[in-house]
Amino acid sequence: MEEEKIISIEERIPKLKEKRRKKANRTLLFYLTLFFLLIAIIVYLQSPFSNVAYVAVEGNNVITDEQVIAYSELELDQNIWRMNKKLVEEKIKEHPIVKDVKAERKLPQTVRITVSEKRIVGYIKEKDYYLPIVNDGVIITNTEIAKPGSAPLFVNFTDELYLQRFVEELNQLPTHILKMISEVHWKPTEHNKYSIVLYMNDGFIVNATIRDFANKMNTYPSIVAQLDTEEKGIIHMDVGVYVETFK
Repeated sequence: MEEEKIISIEERIPKLKEKRRKKANRTLLFYLTLFFLLIAIIVYLQSPFSNVAYVAVEGNNVITDEQVIAYSELELDQNIWRMNKKLVEEKIKEHPIVKDVKAERKLPQTVRITVSEKRIVGYIKEKDYYLPIVNDGVIITNTEIAKPGSAPLFVNFTDELYLQRFVEELNQLPTHILKMISEVHWKPTEHNKYSIVLYMNDGFIVNATIRDFANKMNTYPSIVAQLDTEEKGIIHMDVGVYVETFK
């Protein structure tokens, strides 16, 4: 019995050696793979393939791609992994029309910037360009637009106090009603400094006042729906509501 037991152990020795050799080979292969992977990463980080080659800007309507990139202070050929995303976002947020922004890496060589803009409530014409007015009443002077968007053109708003007050009212208007307005003229009188005249895209003119403008203007679609669209006129909303057709 003892002889058989000794023979059995001797037979297992080659198998144990083979098992240990395979384990050693696997360990060596793991460290070799890790070594060459680290070498590859170092080479990649030192090569042009890790540099920014393209900056993609999304979500912007008024501010241009070039302005977003300029504010980000990103440069092509800088290392994509050295980009401080938080710093880039903070830089872009310095633009007065930017509400929110997100910067992210899109490997291998792209930085994607997604911008959310403040609501444009109107425009003011400056020579041959239009300056947007955002929902906090700020006039964006560093963004010149050749053609205004769907928000109305502000005319003769020479007093910032009344401009700000009117913007507060516009912020309460739904977008679809705001888009109906083509122009807003501030027409102060001796008795009413809040008097305004609106030129609508559908051809009607609205006499109104800045005070309680949003509440009254919300009824505009229902008022127009009851009128003959072929007979344009002036809709008075300053004192009561009545329609004066054009002669």
